[in-house]
Amino acid sequence: MKLNERIRKAHRFSKPYRIEDGKRFRLADIDPEDTGGLKSEDKPRAQEALQAGIETLAELQDRLYAQDRWAVLLVFQAMDAAGKDGVIKHVMSGINPQGCQVASFKAPSAEELDHDYLWRCQKFLPERGRIGIFNRSYYEEVLVVRVHPEFLQAQKLPASLLGKKIWDQRYEDIRNFERYLGRNGVLIRKFFLHVSRQEQKRRFLERLENPAKNWKFSSADLKERACWGRYREAYEEMIRATATREAPWYVVPADNKWFTRVVVAAAIIDAMGALDLKYPEVGKEQRAGLAAAQKALREEK
Repeated sequence: MKLNERIRKAHRFSKPYRIEDGKRFRLADIDPEDTGGLKSEDKPRAQEALQAGIETLAELQDRLYAQDRWAVLLVFQAMDAAGKDGVIKHVMSGINPQGCQVASFKAPSAEELDHDYLWRCQKFLPERGRIGIFNRSYYEEVLVVRVHPEFLQAQKLPASLLGKKIWDQRYEDIRNFERYLGRNGVLIRKFFLHVSRQEQKRRFLERLENPAKNWKFSSADLKERACWGRYREAYEEMIRATATREAPWYVVPADNKWFTRVVVAAAIIDAMGALDLKYPEVGKEQRAGLAAAQKALREEK
């Protein structure tokens, strides 16, 4: 299958989960268990599709790196145990590490708290020709900070700036920031892995019952789970306020990992395919130089 055909197929597969105008978006409209009409017996086909996607991404990344004009930023947000790490691991498994970097953002350090909230993420933006992956991101500032107001107090902002409009102001700042990046050749795609409360519980129990997975569980996970309703409201409002045509959100059903990974791979292929990435053309003088080098090597004794 030719590259263009694979890109068109990816577009059809990812389109239902793409949100670029969030005004009417409701989280309840997307079922975390949705598998796009595929059934459990179709899982082997989905795995084949993922492998094909991985190979396609490797080809697109090679062109991205060689062309050295665009950068790609992939943002992943989700509730705990939704599968962000697994998606990054599997979907990006064919990518050349030289052209990709992953940044994970946890609680900010003292140094980071002494800067504006976008500062720590700006340091990890990808260079031209490379793919940057944010495992959590500046969106934590309108999610976890909103659910836990005490974190906002720790940011040491002047009291006059802590008004009721602060969240709307941050949405505006983020939209402007992403628009600025887009105007400078950074393609942005954002993914919210939409897991159900029941599936999160099942995965937490699996981590607790399997000694090999105990390290994945933290007591803080239960504390955050108790805030499920507030997080759901924060995510819904965040997506409504920051989904744009240039930097859309993909709300991906996450109860079935095999399906989640296929959708994410398809969305990235669709986005990168639209860039019309090409290998640099070799000019007349360069071709002459290459021919001379080839001749010299063949004549070498």
